[in-house]
Amino acid sequence: QVQLVESGGGSVQAGGSLRLSCVASGYTYSMYSMGWFRQAPGKEREGVATIDSDGSPSYANSVKGRFTISHDNAKNTLYLQMNSLKPEDTAMYYCAAGYVRLLLQTWGYNYWGQGTQVTVSS
Repeated sequence: QVQLVESGGGSVQAGGSLRLSCVASGYTYSMYSMGWFRQAPGKEREGVATIDSDGSPSYANSVKGRFTISHDNAKNTLYLQMNSLKPEDTAMYYCAAGYVRLLLQTWGYNYWGQGTQVTVSS
């Protein structure tokens, strides 16, 4: 079993920055993909950024150049640095982990965190 706990969400003004963290515990050694997903009210969950065990990142077009995903193996922690935030980035952000290469698709991930809310005001 793997547990994922997100933190770092909050309320910021447009143009601001936030860094989300996701601490993974349990048997994480066989995880291949980890990623960040978001869901705004009334919308489907969507992939934001993912990273494979070899460090290869993938980003949604809407966040390229603004968000950076990274993973600290020693701390078993996944990060999402979000810069130049826009009101349309407002959503609940979830961390997810999977055993195979999954990229930005929302299905197939084996474990999900509870989410952390990000609110961006104009």
